[in-house]
This record gives sequence, C-alpha cells and structure tokens, in this order.
Amino acid sequence: MSWVVWRQYRAAAAITAALVAAFAALVVVTGVQAASQWHSALSVCTASRTCGNLSSSTLFLGSHAIGFLVIMTLGVPAVLGILAGAPLLAHEFETGTNQYAWTQSVTRRRWLAVKAGWLLLAAAAIGGIVSALVTWWSGPNNALQANAFDPGRFDIMGIVPVGYAVFATALGITAGALLRRTLPAIAVTLAGFIVVRAVIFMALRRSFMTAVTSYFSLSSGFTPAGSAWQLGAGFVGANGQPISIPQSTNGQVLGTGVEGIPVSSLPASCQAAAGNGPFTRATYHAVVSCAQAHGIRGYVTYQPASRYWAFQGIETGIFLLLAAALIAVAFAVVSRRDA
Repeated sequence: MSWVVWRQYRAAAAITAALVAAFAALVVVTGVQAASQWHSALSVCTASRTCGNLSSSTLFLGSHAIGFLVIMTLGVPAVLGILAGAPLLAHEFETGTNQYAWTQSVTRRRWLAVKAGWLLLAAAAIGGIVSALVTWWSGPNNALQANAFDPGRFDIMGIVPVGYAVFATALGITAGALLRRTLPAIAVTLAGFIVVRAVIFMALRRSFMTAVTSYFSLSSGFTPAGSAWQLGAGFVGANGQPISIPQSTNGQVLGTGVEGIPVSSLPASCQAAAGNGPFTRATYHAVVSCAQAHGIRGYVTYQPASRYWAFQGIETGIFLLLAAALIAVAFAVVSRRDA
C-alpha cells in the first residue's frame, strides 16, 4: 500500500518539495541579511546607548516582498486541506477506484490508514518546515516589535502551524468521506477550517490561561515586558470598580483629562482642584495627587510573554485532538458505507 501511495502522489510530492525549497532559499537569503542588519543596529545602539530609538519606522528588517510571502504562509494549512485532504477519498469515490481497492486483499481500514497516515505525516512535515523557516526569519522583527502574540504572527510561527496543517488535512479527508464529491468537500474544508480557526482565536485563545492583572499608580504607568499580549487596560477606584471613561462615537475620550481619565470622571474634590481654566503644571500635579489620594489607580490585564510557548502547545494540542476525532469519523464512515 505504501508503494501504491507513493506512485499516486510522487508528482505532487516533487512539486511540493520544489516549492518549499524555493521558499526556503528566499527566506534564508533575506533572513541572513535581516539578522546582519539587526545585529549591526544593536551594536551601534549599545555603544551609543540609544537603543530606545530603534523602531519599525527607523529600521526595516528583511524584504517587503518576502515579508508579504511570509504572512501568506497563513494559508498553507488550508491549501493542504483543500488540495490534498479533500480529494483523497472524494476522488476515489467519484472515479470508483475505491471499489477496485476494496476487492483486493487490503482491508478498508488498512487502505484508509495507509493513505491518510502518509498524507497527515506529509502535512505535518510541510507545516513544520514552513513554520521553522518563518520563525527563524521573523526573529529580528519579533525582537524589535515584541508582537509574537499578535494575530497573524502567532499563527504562522512556532508549532501551531503543524496543528493547523494536520487539522485541515483531516478535515478534508473526513469531508471527502462524507460527501463523496471533490468540489463540495473542498468547499466544506475551507469553510470549516476558517470557522474553527476564528472561533478558537476570538473565543478561546485568550482564556487558555488565567490572565494577569497588574495595578499601578497614575504617576508611574506600567507596560508589560516583552511581547506580552495586552487584553485590557483602564482605571479603578478605591473600591476596585472600573472607572467609566466617556467616549465619543469615534472612540476618542471626551473632555480634558489627566493620565487618560477625564476630569468629569474624577471625584468632586479633584474636579474642584482642576478648576475651569487650562491646566498648569501645578494644577496637573494637584489633580493627580487628589486622584491617587482617593485610591484611583490604573490596571493592565495581559498574558505575559513567558506564556508564549504554553499557548502554542495548548492550541496545537486542541487542533491535533480535533484532527484525531475527524479521522475517527472518516474510519467509521469508510468501514460502514457500501462501495
């Protein structure tokens, strides 16, 4: 069976290998250039003690074209699902070649296990190789921008692309087993992959681990270290209840404020200290001191940067479990359905 699978997919394997090799060549060449530029900039800023001036606007790392290509690797798992997973069984049912296979000495379960097993292994390998290249290429940008948790960054680096690739391929295989038509299976695979990814990102990812909330005085401020994922921020009173910040329809804070809090949201004594005229330095400090005396402080809710790999592992595990469940469904369908 393994030899038959190789004969069926050797052309596709050769094309895929060529595409991955071409991508690797582009990433390595531009990645070496980006790493060299980053280390040079670090050496200069360390010597001059001006590292705070490093930013994405003053230091571009890599190539715009390759950067766009790197972002587009977000779609690699979906492509594997619709071009490899969906046709695996659907095409067999459409052409009737499954009937020939099932009349041989190979059982349905072994037939599916070998075909699906090799395809899932290939999907995991492709997802892992592409992700490793992207993660390495993105190293300087991650260090500069500290945005590894951001959508579109988290999803193309680390180990989660492996989970996505295996899940998309398993979804395609199961859709093909249920629908027995290639085009409908492709449509269901693409839609299902997008929906599941969206649900996990928007509803579940931020809750993988309990978020950390840090409080700080109005005069000090606080920024989470590294590439932390900031989930919320605001101000609370002495009772711990959030302070309402009135905003206009375009999201701008209404009224004159101190440290982001409108004067109208402060206690009456602090509003009196602010007066009606423009703020002076003395007035500003008086209002801030009054607010702090009333127990008003700021807070930031976030997932620390140290949890990055824990989040990667949790999300990868979720998609691998979903893939296993889908393959179990495919086995059940193939075992019970007539040829």
